[in-house]
Amino acid sequence: MTSSRPSLRFLGATRTVTGSRFLVEYGDARVLVDCGLFQGLKDLRKRNWNTFPVPPESIDAVVLSHAHIDHSGYLPALVHQGFRGPVYCSPDTAALTKILLIDSAHLQEEEARYANKKGYSKHSPALPLYTDRDAQDAIKLLAPQPFDRPFPMASGIEGHLRWAGHILGSASIAIDIDGPGGTRRAFFSGDVGRPEHPILKPPAPPPAADVMLIESTYGDHRHATDDDDLAVFAEAISTTAKRGGMVLIPAFAVDRTEVVLDALHRLEREGRIPELPIYVDSPMALNVLGLYRQALRDDHPGIRPEIVDHDPFDTARVTECRTVQESMALASLSYPSIIISASGMATGGRVLHHLRRLLPDPRNTVILSGFQVEGTRGRRLADGERTVKMFGTYVPVRADVHQLESFSVHADLPELCDWLGAAPAAPDVCYLIHGSEDASAAMRDAVDDRFGWTAVVPRPMERVII
Repeated sequence: MTSSRPSLRFLGATRTVTGSRFLVEYGDARVLVDCGLFQGLKDLRKRNWNTFPVPPESIDAVVLSHAHIDHSGYLPALVHQGFRGPVYCSPDTAALTKILLIDSAHLQEEEARYANKKGYSKHSPALPLYTDRDAQDAIKLLAPQPFDRPFPMASGIEGHLRWAGHILGSASIAIDIDGPGGTRRAFFSGDVGRPEHPILKPPAPPPAADVMLIESTYGDHRHATDDDDLAVFAEAISTTAKRGGMVLIPAFAVDRTEVVLDALHRLEREGRIPELPIYVDSPMALNVLGLYRQALRDDHPGIRPEIVDHDPFDTARVTECRTVQESMALASLSYPSIIISASGMATGGRVLHHLRRLLPDPRNTVILSGFQVEGTRGRRLADGERTVKMFGTYVPVRADVHQLESFSVHADLPELCDWLGAAPAAPDVCYLIHGSEDASAAMRDAVDDRFGWTAVVPRPMERVII
């Protein structure tokens, strides 16, 4: 079916935080903005297995805002189903996406193997959503584009990347469509970074657009101050060390590990925490850390100029754990230390093995470094549940648990509104996406109250005219 007027369909990240997917259609042209996995609650994760709403082979191109799995992680599945077009993104997003997709495929294959071995899956056999081969095929389609320079994506549709300041390479996306009444512009915020990110420059202001899609992850929230959270962080580490325990920090492999290392570096330098051994136990996080360090060496235009003359990730005693054997050896640690391991919401990866071992001991501390999606183990820990399930069994939670939201690299409600206030003109409609129903509704009301814009929380699968 052809579209006589430019239109937009909300295929994901609508009244929920994950699964970012938005389909732009005009004539016979189709462009998919983001291609993310649904995460969190089981009903959401099951959507990853649904038949895609349009034939994947009919999509001309995909454009990614950034590399996080809830924005890029469905791409191998789309390729497996027949998509063969280019995947546009920034050069740094391409580099990071290569790392994340390979890791995602490995985790899914490993979890399927483990479920089959232990027999706790309801499916026989348990299967991964996609394989390493699918991820490799998807990586071949990545087509890096520079910031602030238009590029054609399909007939009558042109894209434009703008710096978003969320993680290295993250972009907001402006899409111009040559429609029957002239050019119409849809602007997709992607994930908007914080103006005081310790490593990255602030996001570029939004451009004039006819339609805006704005994230609302923290649309009903104001972050604690960095000073307050750093004080909690320092106290938790010092107290845990005094009682002979260990600190486990589930951290997203992209950017969050860097933010945590930067905070540890500052606290050590200021004498606010003891100099403890720090283990970074995630090959993916270490590969990403290498990209951030290279960006520092290259004087990357997105890096804050005040930190390019030193390594903000260099703490007194850091050990890199790349191999399985090095990770398993951490189980024998008997002295106070800090382990940073992925995933950040404890949905999979090596951190689960550390949680299973450390959670039952009240001497230990788990520090959650940012937003936790509903339905994840990280969210259950943040909510104070006394047991969490992993590897088919329940583990008691006796360790201290702290959630430090200032480590998040999502702008909060005041920061998002300040950023939107820099737009040169009001859009026809502002859609609030990438947030829970409550968060999106709160930000809708804030946008209406502050700017008087027409603000809407769209419905999943809804189609609107651009």
